[in-house]
Amino acid sequence: MTRQDELADLARGIIDANTYLVLGTADAAGTPWATPVYFATDDYRNFYWISAPGTTHSRNLVVRPQLGIVVFDSTVRPGTGQGVYMSAIAEQLADADVDQALTIYPGPPERGAREIRPEELVAPGPYRMYRATASEHWVLCPDRADCEHGLPHDHRAAVSL
Repeated sequence: MTRQDELADLARGIIDANTYLVLGTADAAGTPWATPVYFATDDYRNFYWISAPGTTHSRNLVVRPQLGIVVFDSTVRPGTGQGVYMSAIAEQLADADVDQALTIYPGPPERGAREIRPEELVAPGPYRMYRATASEHWVLCPDRADCEHGLPHDHRAAVSL
């Protein structure tokens, strides 16, 4: 197994083990906003969540669809954590795409979310379905002494999922 395969397995394992991701959005002026959301994915590239369209992150995505995403386990001991970092573009799905997205979101019942009805995700329902498509993924170098990127402080390694 190559190092890239190991890092990809690590990234997939982190995503599979967690139910929340953090969206890093910004408004038109560049003011940042971070928001945790429950998510589902079927391919480690497209991430789905539901939100009210009036929330700060939803409004931000209308004017600036570029965002950062991180998935991590916040319950581990300090200094032992690992995460998957992503650059992505997000969008509110059109009503016609909601049924297809509901084949992925909220994921299997063992993840703990309730079933979402399509009418909750179209007007006048309270929520909308969103999808972020990740263009890049990174994980922290598992062995910082053996990082191949050569950066003194940013110990991320690109990973292909």
